[in-house]
Formats: sequence, C-alpha cells, structure tokens
Amino acid sequence: MMEQNRQASGNEEPEFAAFVAIDWADQTHYWSLRVPGSKQIERGAVENTPEAVEVWAAQWSARFASRPIAVALEQRRGPLVAMLSKYQQLHLYPVHPLTLAKYREAWYPSRSKNDAKDADLLLELLCQHRDRLRRLDPDTPEMRLLQFQVENRRKLVDERTAHSNRLTDLLKMYFPQLVVWFEEVSSALVGALLEKWPTLADLQKAKPKRLEKFFQQHNCRDREKTQQRIELIRTAIPATHDEAVIVSARGMALVSVRLIAVLREAIVELEKEIDELARKQADWEIFDSLPGAGNALAPRLMAAMGSRRERFESASQVQCFVGIAPVKEASGNTQVVHWPEAKTIGVLIL
Repeated sequence: MMEQNRQASGNEEPEFAAFVAIDWADQTHYWSLRVPGSKQIERGAVENTPEAVEVWAAQWSARFASRPIAVALEQRRGPLVAMLSKYQQLHLYPVHPLTLAKYREAWYPSRSKNDAKDADLLLELLCQHRDRLRRLDPDTPEMRLLQFQVENRRKLVDERTAHSNRLTDLLKMYFPQLVVWFEEVSSALVGALLEKWPTLADLQKAKPKRLEKFFQQHNCRDREKTQQRIELIRTAIPATHDEAVIVSARGMALVSVRLIAVLREAIVELEKEIDELARKQADWEIFDSLPGAGNALAPRLMAAMGSRRERFESASQVQCFVGIAPVKEASGNTQVVHWPEAKTIGVLIL
C-alpha cells in the first residue's frame, strides 16, 4: 500500500529525520515529535502566528540539518497548511478529522480529549499507519489558483441561493405575487423592480406606460407577456394590510436584493477569470470537448483532476480518492454494494 501511495504521488518517500504531529488550534498548536529508532516522544506548543511558526520550523531545520521531516496535521487546507507549505524540509501528511476522532474513540472509549493527547495520536497514526495516509503533493500554482477560484465561485453561488431563498420567504409574507409572476426572484429584473416599487401598493401606482418602458429596458421583448404582467399587477390583491409585517419584510427584502446584486456581479467576474485560467492550462481542449461540459462544468472537472495525474494509476483510484466509488459491504454470506451518501463525496468535486 505504501508503495502504491509513493507511485501515486509521483516520487519516492525520503528518509525522514523526524516525525512530527501538530494538533491545530486557533491560538496555540500542540506538537509531538519522535526521532526514528527512538520511542521517546518530545512535546511542546507553538503560538498560532507566522513569526512563532517561523522560529519553530527554523529550530527543526537547524537540529536536523535541513533533512526531511514528516508532519501530520488535521488539515488538508487552511492557515496552518499555508504556513507550513513554504518550508521545503517539511513533508505534510493530512489526516482526516473523522479518522482521528475514530482512532481516539478506539483507545479512549470514555471520549476524553485534549490537544496534547490528540497530537500524540496523530503522531502514532503518522508513524504506524503512514501507508494509509496520502502525502500532500500540491499542484502547480496555476492549477491551485484555478482550484481555489472554482471553489470560491461555488461558495458565492451557494450564498446567492441562500439569499434568494430568504428573499422568497420574505416575499411570501407581504408580496407573494412576485414569486408567481417571475421564475427567478434572484434575477436582475426582480431586483430592479423591487428597488423601484418595493410593495404591491407602490407597484400598482405606476402607470401602464411606465411599466411597459421598465420591462423593455430589462430585455422583456414579449409584448403579450408584458401586457399580461401589467394586467396581473392591476388586479392583484394585497396579501396583508399589516403595516408592521409590510415595513419589516420590505426592508429585509431590499437588503437581500442588494446582496444578491453584489453576488451576481462577483460571480460574473469570477467566471471570466476562471475561463481565462482554464484556457491557459495545457490540456484545456480535452475538458472543453467533453460532452455536456459547459463553461461552468469544464473548469470544475479540470480543477477536480488537477495537473498531477501521475498520482492516480487508474480511474478506480480517482473514484476512491474523490469518494464516488461503489462501496462493498460483506459479512458472512451477505454482500451489499451501494453508492456513498452525497455528504461523503470528496471535496475535489467543487
């Protein structure tokens, strides 16, 4: 298994001068260290600042003459990984938090927990079960930037969806007709309408000619559909006359509209940058030619695969690493094959 991991990472594992485990914390990191051939464990703590980590790394570099050091930590990405990645002598081995939690529960059924103890457990996993850990082997800076931006876009889209759902709930309280009249309440058209006429009463005061002009300015070219909307506006009945509900919901709705507008603009700009980054990659044509892979999906697929293809020897290894491979459960004469739940799918599918 260790040999498979070495081949997958694309280079041989060096002879480590020491094994270190760090339990990450917001203010202070606890660490444990063991030198090969020795059972003695050294322990300590380091403050969560770039300056303190710099001194900490320099200490090991001087002690072990810049020879390779294996480091286990509970992050694959994050501030600690970012700080440690710049030191060439440190080879990082991320450990999944669930792996550490189950390992801790196996040895401490009482579920007692502290940071120093977790550092020792991470060190044990690193020393005894390194064959089951995958060494962090970063992609090129260009590919990692694409991966980060693809993930950022996904986060912004999720934020827009959350604000859109919140806006829908608010409109259902005091202006439910908009949810029926328009397919997407997060659209620029609905946002502009609410900015001008935030309530049904305000909208019904607008003259038909003004409404026609408004819809034309927002690319509503279907005159028949525009007339239908104007008629629906004229005959609509208010959902409530409670001013407390109307005023409070209207204010929050306008906040959501403005937030959605900012997110919409940010997503468009990010999509342009993602497209430029993806097209600069050597094998962009392959992903761009995949059936059904559009402007959003093709860069996501490229980011998921990365540029270090030598990490994987087969498609099944990719499936296992990402978390979409079929799972086999066997007990006695019973065998069951099922697909992993959506929440278990790896973070590479952004």
